[in-house]
Amino acid sequence: MPLQNRVNPEGEICCSPARGTLMGNRGCLHNDAQQIVSRSKRDAWVTCLLAFQNRKRAVMSPGNYTELFFLDEATALAAGHRPCATCRRDRYDAFLAAWGAGNRNGARVLAAEVDKQMKLDRTASQRLEATSLKGLPDGVIVKQKGTGTCYLVRGANLHPWAFAGYGPAEAMSTVGGHFVILTPASTVKALQHGYRAQIHPSAT
Repeated sequence: MPLQNRVNPEGEICCSPARGTLMGNRGCLHNDAQQIVSRSKRDAWVTCLLAFQNRKRAVMSPGNYTELFFLDEATALAAGHRPCATCRRDRYDAFLAAWGAGNRNGARVLAAEVDKQMKLDRTASQRLEATSLKGLPDGVIVKQKGTGTCYLVRGANLHPWAFAGYGPAEAMSTVGGHFVILTPASTVKALQHGYRAQIHPSAT
């Protein structure tokens, strides 16, 4: 039975045997029986490399932070996470620079400011809705309200999301309906100002 430690684009922590390409951290969310008992224990939701400096961790150890796993960075960003400043320093620096360009008129921002805004942005009530997806940058993930299907935006195409990877591209013009933009609004602006989300090979 797989552990409940895979995260979907809506930020929900789920069970899936599929492997991810990034790990994440929201604090210690599990009990001694490796059961998820909390959605978050900190404002800073980060994404980390699967391997870093030969460090070894026993997944969901008692009292330690809960290791969460994501299909790719686009999924993690949609769920409300940002790059870790330790193991993904180059990505962290690039994200904060693009975030400041998109949200603070180019001003330098600190991680605490980003985390505070993203905490607000990732609540369901703050997610934007749209009937047209034109103009959204690559790496944004949306959910079609009628079907509940999540899609990755990539150029003029949409790729259906799943824990194991993305499905074949569908022309954006052929996928109609009402959409929820899952990627937080401030992160969308970072993507519009130069940050490039790392995408699972199944979509490339």
